[in-house]
Amino acid sequence: MSRTASFVRVVLAYLVAFGVAAAWLWLGPDTGHLWLDTLIADLWATLVIFGFSRLYSNSSMYDAYWSVIPPALLVYWWAAGDVGIDAVHCWVIALVLGVWAVRLTANWAIGWPGLQHEDWRYRMLKDRAGGAAFVVDLFAIHVFPTIQVFLGMVPVYVAVTRHDSTIGWLTALAAVVGSAAIALEYVADAQLRHFTAHRTPGSVLDSGVWSWSRHPNYFGEFGFWVAMALFGIAAAPADWWWLLVGVAVMLAMFLGASIPMMEQRNLSRRPGYPDVVDRVSRFVPRPPRRTPPPHSAERTPG
Repeated sequence: MSRTASFVRVVLAYLVAFGVAAAWLWLGPDTGHLWLDTLIADLWATLVIFGFSRLYSNSSMYDAYWSVIPPALLVYWWAAGDVGIDAVHCWVIALVLGVWAVRLTANWAIGWPGLQHEDWRYRMLKDRAGGAAFVVDLFAIHVFPTIQVFLGMVPVYVAVTRHDSTIGWLTALAAVVGSAAIALEYVADAQLRHFTAHRTPGSVLDSGVWSWSRHPNYFGEFGFWVAMALFGIAAAPADWWWLLVGVAVMLAMFLGASIPMMEQRNLSRRPGYPDVVDRVSRFVPRPPRRTPPPHSAERTPG
């Protein structure tokens, strides 16, 4: 199947998903809680995408959902609430989130070969699950990420639906953190694309921002969700402790799942990667070590 035909099917799937979500919000029972109504609609849309993933035997159908749904949530929450169209902090949040969504979705579209390709992590998870592959596909690959992103968006919900004045300096700080995180992701992804296009078998990317962190794209993504949490805290500082739940879940995913999987894969496929492990920070960017430590106990796949 060509890339064009693949994109047509993905767009169709997402139009159907958004249509089902909109129908639920319009015709479904009202729970009395705006956040709960949208969570249910979000899950309905996820199930539609899951159905298309099963139809085409490719869970990468879900990939764009991560960056497509947050702007829709923000717009709906802002419109359904009564903060008002002239709320400056809402425009700031919309700008940062919108740039992030466009950049991340474009990065996916540029690098996606089409429906003949499925992310290796999805295949690995389903292969390991054996007879439970359907359950793993539904929950681990589709439903859990949807809930995860929704939790990351809860601070945005608070920020665009509360009447109280926001803390201006904290909103500005959140915008700076979010912009820096997006810039880091952009640079990291551009350098990764260039490396992928010119790499030789077994070569390792350890230049540019990748010389400061083995996973700068993940750190940038984490920084973006930190910014979303700061926007919420600026609107409701007394609620800071539960507005950080989404960030904590994101961090747990990166440190407990995404990074270990990538590290294992790189160690098994790239002979020079252990030297990178010795020199380059695992997650938080810092200058690389000039003198590598002994190879002994410090080298672990996780």
